[in-house]
Amino acid sequence: MQLLAIECLGKTLRLEGSMAGWQQLFWHEQCVSQIDASADSDTFSHQFMLQSEQGEIQVELNGALQWQPFTLQYQLLLNDQVVQSDSLDEKSIEQQDVSAREKQPIKFSLVGMAGLGLKLLKSAKVIKVLFAAGSLAAYSWLFSIEFAIALILCLVFHEYGHIKAMKYFGLKTKGIYLIPFVGGLALSDDKINTRWQDVVISIMGPFFGLILSIACLIGYWLTDLEILAGLAVFNALLNLFNLLPILPLDGGHVLKSVAFSINSKLGLVACALGAALGIYLSYKFGLALLGFLLAIGSIEIFFEYKRRHLSQLLPLNRYAQVVSAIWYVVTVGGLSAIIWLVGQTGNDALSLPLKILGSYVFV
Repeated sequence: MQLLAIECLGKTLRLEGSMAGWQQLFWHEQCVSQIDASADSDTFSHQFMLQSEQGEIQVELNGALQWQPFTLQYQLLLNDQVVQSDSLDEKSIEQQDVSAREKQPIKFSLVGMAGLGLKLLKSAKVIKVLFAAGSLAAYSWLFSIEFAIALILCLVFHEYGHIKAMKYFGLKTKGIYLIPFVGGLALSDDKINTRWQDVVISIMGPFFGLILSIACLIGYWLTDLEILAGLAVFNALLNLFNLLPILPLDGGHVLKSVAFSINSKLGLVACALGAALGIYLSYKFGLALLGFLLAIGSIEIFFEYKRRHLSQLLPLNRYAQVVSAIWYVVTVGGLSAIIWLVGQTGNDALSLPLKILGSYVFV
């Protein structure tokens, strides 16, 4: 991931590195220094020579790097003279612009043309209206106009949570796209730099869904309108499945960010025990399908864990890991509780989400 990008002799000097310890220093997109993977030292030193009209210039970048919590202190020296020094933290990484990488030559392919077509569609504002109209027509055809409107309301509120989080981090958003039979998408042109951004943006959609379900459930208790109970429970089911630890679902992004930020055996054991506890509780309360999907998602993240050092995102510190895990558990627990509460009303239609979660996947 990109750790530092500063100006040096009229060109960009960029430092990239990973938690494994390897570092590469680029000057004007050319690799001028490299440090192999090592966990023995928190300090680093890069040196290289440049030719100028006045002769050779020795460039030296020294510093100290700590990953959790993230701090980077550096000094840039030209011919043993300090010309720049500073200290960076997580906020600095969140706000920095990631340098564009060298683009590969474009080869003609049907897949590439399809991807280009999709990108053009995403940039067209009219497609939002077409997708929204298509979603309304599709869901109305399958169910009813009332249910279609309610479902689209749930999708929009969910995606608005993502949009709100993107704007909090200063990312430029392109709005919400409703895709028939798929759901919704909240898009941004900007790229994230940290795992914390990934966690907050991902979980804010289901968390907004939880708030909507709670509001509808309170409205049902006050008015006895079953449509509010239906909206609460089906919205809870929609957001609960979004929190499954399977990419590209929101839950997959959250738990992957937490798991890939853990760099100790104790943390890995705690993460594994947490996943096992979630699976056990799912089966304990009769939510067999939920438990099965949790197990599948956890196994997927486990097999990808060894590649975590290749990530371009700054890992979570220990405090953010705990907050992310608690936030995830509270959101999943809240949505599950709403489904369970509404399922006890005795209404067959309102009990359907609970029956879905309780269905056994092995027959």
